[in-house]
Amino acid sequence: MRADSSLTNWTFSKTEPIRSSPRWAPDIHRVCCCNPFCVGGIIMAFQVYRNKNSRGRLTLALGWAIIGAGMHPHLKLAPAIGLTPGAELIAVLSRDQGRADAFAETHGAKAGYSKMDDLLADSRIDAVFVASPNSAHVGHTVQAAKAGKHVLSEKPMATSVDDALAMVQTCKANGVKLGLGFELRFHPAHLLAKDLVSLGKLGRIRLLQGHWGRGERGEPEHLPRSGLRGWWEDPEAMGGGSVIMGLGVHVFDLVRFVMGQEITEVTAMTDTQPLEHIASMSLRLDDGTIANVSCGRMLPDTLNNFTVYGTDGRFTGTATVWEARMGDVEVVSETVNQTESWDYDYLANFVAELTDFQAALKEDREPAATGIDGLRSTEVNSAVIQSAKTGRAVKIEHRAVK
Repeated sequence: MRADSSLTNWTFSKTEPIRSSPRWAPDIHRVCCCNPFCVGGIIMAFQVYRNKNSRGRLTLALGWAIIGAGMHPHLKLAPAIGLTPGAELIAVLSRDQGRADAFAETHGAKAGYSKMDDLLADSRIDAVFVASPNSAHVGHTVQAAKAGKHVLSEKPMATSVDDALAMVQTCKANGVKLGLGFELRFHPAHLLAKDLVSLGKLGRIRLLQGHWGRGERGEPEHLPRSGLRGWWEDPEAMGGGSVIMGLGVHVFDLVRFVMGQEITEVTAMTDTQPLEHIASMSLRLDDGTIANVSCGRMLPDTLNNFTVYGTDGRFTGTATVWEARMGDVEVVSETVNQTESWDYDYLANFVAELTDFQAALKEDREPAATGIDGLRSTEVNSAVIQSAKTGRAVKIEHRAVK
């Protein structure tokens, strides 16, 4: 991966695997994860690399803590930290001490905590990855920032615009970095789309279409989640939206990222209220370009595509709108005609996200997805939910950060 101050200059090699070198000694952890096209699960082995010097001793690494010990941290975040050069998982926070200890043991963390104050007092921790229920993001982020810890927050950043603004301002006031977990930005297909748009290779952009869905065949209706994932059925914890907050939020950000513009107006329709299972949205950008976004949980065999239509050509990413790095790209234009494919790699986008955040700390720059990106995303989320409830178009007012 290469990065500079211009996001349009980011390049990734689609054929470059995450591999060990003589400086990296692999350990093996086995965790269960789900293939998006498989009803059941598969067992995948992840190599966890420990940064070692030439004498085999551990060298200085960035110490991470994960706030939350649910399935997302278990299947993705902890294994991705293990695969990220220069990263070390120090601790995890769970309301249940036993669960925190079990998570720490499974993923090789140094400690498990059930109290945020105790975790923040651990001097080995440099940054936290906030992966708690949506409504808890603001509290955890503000606490971490005041303790001098850098923050990488899962999406949605917050359940209200006021909370998102508080997160940005608190991190700024305490001199810590704030990044957002928009891993779709790191798929090489979407980086290519951004380059094509910014360089004018597709002409004037007329329309964008993005879709993220999932589901199992034969599922007649939504099956409520329970246990540790029960908060997904709580409108307050979710922030008033379900698939909008879980899936649509990623596609909204992808539209902003590729176009380099803000979303100014939205219209939305959903199947149910207060927590929708299928949603369809139309977005208007600064220059008037329209983007259509759809998302849903009861959509088996979904294609998960992202398409950009311009006056001089078209970009289509097939199956690229997914957590894993995978899918195909076709570019057809007056000057560029190419296809690309990526083999299924469950953690590559997350590792790239973490690598970028760590580089931002080292280079004292902003991460690829900033707190401001999270704030703008929260503004879009809130407007979409309002539109779905009222049946009217909603114009977005962007909040200023002091």
